[in-house]
Amino acid sequence: MAKDVAALRRKNAEQAVSARTILDKADTEKRALTAEESTAVDKLMAEIEARKAEIDREERLQATERELAVVGETRGGKPDPDAGETEERDAYGKVRQVEVRCQVMGKDGRYVEGRVINPKKEFRTLGELLTAVAKADTRQGVDARLAESRAATGMGEATPADGGWLVQSDFAIDLMTRTYNIGQILSRIPRIPVGANANGLTLTMINETSRANGSRWGGVTVSRQAEGNPGTASKPKFRQMELKLKKLFGLCYASDELLQDAVALEAVINKAFPEEMSFVMEDEILNGTGAGQMLGIMNGGCLISVAKEAAQPAATVFFENIQNMWARMWAPSRANAVWLINQDVEPKLNAMGISVGTGGVPVYLPPGGLSETPFARLMGRQVLPVEQCQTLGTVGDIILADLSQYTMIDKGGIQAASSMHVRFINDEQTYRFIARNDGQPSWNAALTPKNGTNTLSPFVALATRA
Repeated sequence: MAKDVAALRRKNAEQAVSARTILDKADTEKRALTAEESTAVDKLMAEIEARKAEIDREERLQATERELAVVGETRGGKPDPDAGETEERDAYGKVRQVEVRCQVMGKDGRYVEGRVINPKKEFRTLGELLTAVAKADTRQGVDARLAESRAATGMGEATPADGGWLVQSDFAIDLMTRTYNIGQILSRIPRIPVGANANGLTLTMINETSRANGSRWGGVTVSRQAEGNPGTASKPKFRQMELKLKKLFGLCYASDELLQDAVALEAVINKAFPEEMSFVMEDEILNGTGAGQMLGIMNGGCLISVAKEAAQPAATVFFENIQNMWARMWAPSRANAVWLINQDVEPKLNAMGISVGTGGVPVYLPPGGLSETPFARLMGRQVLPVEQCQTLGTVGDIILADLSQYTMIDKGGIQAASSMHVRFINDEQTYRFIARNDGQPSWNAALTPKNGTNTLSPFVALATRA
């Protein structure tokens, strides 16, 4: 029977207090210990030291038992005369799993054949990992590979039913990688990792809102000077952009019936959660309010909204709209810019033309017309239909954006944990997914050029046509 390590530690703490009381009494009375007191203290310390050794042995034994994680009682096991080791390798020759045959003592006291899974090897799939968690919580045996990724979410360190497991780090990274690569927007956003001891990031930025003389770089000036004349000092002006991590939360309930099929579970997890997290983050990048979520482009101080043409009908797109948006895009950002559109905008682009002499020509369709694939480019920049753009005819249905001018931070990828207790009466496992991130446009205001009256920005939208 396993010893109660916590009880042993409590006994040591009690005896340490007793020894300290004897020593403090002698110090208070400004005298040396009596023979009886010295003997009592020495006895207490000897018992403490012996118990510390007992605790160490028990903890090492329990750790070994958890690593072996054999189905049934691990204590009393003995080698199988025909014991053997089987390695399983992936397509690249990497060892993914090692199984060792042995004999273990069953509940009836007799030895039966069992197997040990090498605890230092990896799970092959995310579905395999989560299924192992489910089986552990239902006392069907603890897979030793969980020992490397265990992290308590409830009371207790060693009891599976009182704790939980984090998703193996490579799977967590894989989930986050998929999340960022799925979307058209996230894959173009620069991201800055946040350190282990930080919950945000403060960036120092140049406070430049005008390109007029004396305003570039926030106030840097240079001038021609005659020999011997003193120059005029100047300096750049800075501002701070503060980003604080905000939690994105996902919750999944899985029935025991579903958990019987690891492949099905893996398919659900690998598709549903990365796609949903990607969708929400991309929606925030465009439309986020900044209150408990990322600050989106449409709510940033640098957004330029280009007015519609005179007498332009509702829910239409004219070539003049496209021209005017392009003219307000900051020139250095044009090389990175993309057109983000609501999919309902596409028919309007196909019908869009420009007058040439007494006739007109289409500006979006290829020369062969509808029988050929549209160029899907405007002004040489890619057109990307995304669900997060607003309804046709409203501001935000067409956005010209240099997404490299949006800053995003994140911390640790996706954190995922499992528990059987939340939905115990429903016979369901609970899986929790958390991602912590934040973001906002790198610009705080549109830029006034040196010459010209119209402001410029890396983010330009078409105003409402109603």
